[in-house]
This record gives sequence, structure tokens and C-alpha cells, in this order.
Amino acid sequence: MTQLNFGQPDKGIMQMAYVVKDIRAAIGEWISRLNVGPWFLLDHFTGVDPVYRGQPSKADITIAMSFAGHMNIELIQPNDDHPSVYKELIDRSGYGFHHWGVATADFGTDLARYEAKGMNVAFRLGVPTGGEVAYLETQGALPGFVELIETSPPMERVFSGFYGAALSWDGRDPVRPFG
Repeated sequence: MTQLNFGQPDKGIMQMAYVVKDIRAAIGEWISRLNVGPWFLLDHFTGVDPVYRGQPSKADITIAMSFAGHMNIELIQPNDDHPSVYKELIDRSGYGFHHWGVATADFGTDLARYEAKGMNVAFRLGVPTGGEVAYLETQGALPGFVELIETSPPMERVFSGFYGAALSWDGRDPVRPFG
């Protein structure tokens, strides 16, 4: 089994993500209560050719990422009211846990495997580091979505940089630019 530079195996859970109302306040809570940091912030993200439930998506989000041990933590703040997998959660149950991110070196094969298990694609998009991600519905068997994340050398460099920064973080510069 292939291992990513930041310690996670291919097909293993590498990320837990939360939808938050105020990303800067949430970052502050993660830092003060759990000593997680530094955070890498991207104020506006829509993805490449995003498709939400079969339709082009216009949803814009702010994201922040850090590491707690080997686990990547992602915070997501919707910046608008466009339909999205994030707004679905807020409308259904409020802010909180949203998805697990699962790494894959073979996106097409693993996507077909999840779909064969009855997990439908709710959202799919390309990412700037190359590759794709797809959010799959767990049909209530799990409390959130599964995000299938295609790995690539550029993606691994970015995540490994975040991981390295977390390992050596001394509390300074708690919020940094993304990538």
C-alpha cells in the first residue's frame, strides 16, 4: 500500500472536515483549546469545473487547513447562499462535522468502487494541484460525506508542507496563506 509523505496510507482516512460559521473564530478555538496550528487559509475557493448534484456550482467557500498529528483538519466557511454540500449540512443540522477525506492514487477505480456500494456523488470538482475530489453520500450509514481525494505529487507537496509546519509549529504565525 502506498503511503503519502504526511504519513497516511492510500485509501486511508487522511482528513476530517467541519463546516463553520466564522472561520477565523473557529481557527482561534482550535488553537486555544487544542493547540492545533498553524492554519493555512484560502479566502475564496470554488474549484475547477464544480458540479453539485448534476448542475454547475457557483458556491464559494473559505477553507483553512492544519494538522493534528497525522490527521489533516479542514475548516470550511460558505461565503454565499448558493446550493452546495456545505449549505445542505447547515440547513439540515447546523454547523459541525461534514466529511472524512480519503486519499486515492486511483481516483476512477475507487470512485466506481464507492458508487458500487450505493454511495452517490453529490459534488465533484477539480483542484488547483491537479486531480479531482468527489463528495459521496453515505446514505445515513455514517454521519457525514466521504470525500475521495485524488493524490498527485503537487497535492502531496502541499499537504506535506502543511504537515511539516504543524510538526515544528511554535505558536507564531498561526494563520498563513494557503499554498
